[in-house]
Amino acid sequence: QVQLVESGGGLVQAGGSLRLSCVASDLSVSTYAVGWFRQAPGKERELIAGIDYSGSKTIYADSVEGRFTISRDNIKNTVYLQMNSLKPEDTAVYYCGADRMSRFTGRLRGADYWGQGTQVTVSS
Repeated sequence: QVQLVESGGGLVQAGGSLRLSCVASDLSVSTYAVGWFRQAPGKERELIAGIDYSGSKTIYADSVEGRFTISRDNIKNTVYLQMNSLKPEDTAVYYCGADRMSRFTGRLRGADYWGQGTQVTVSS
């Protein structure tokens, strides 16, 4: 059973940066695509960044393209989300998810495993 644990969230001013980490408890995560999703109050959870199992393919939502960067270190079983130029509308709970079906593309539609989420709050 894969367990995912997110960290790195917090309160930051607009224009600031944060780096989220998602650590997996099982080595098999290296064969999964991993995505970062976010859910703001009253809104559905949305995929904002995805990475294939090897780290060679990444995809981003239009809302974060050019500001956020997803990466992974399979030796450390960790996936990162570097968030720069943060905006108040980025405020949400951020979740990482691991999905085997999309392991070759990074285009997650859901996930087999989820983390518990980490809150990101951007003040104006």
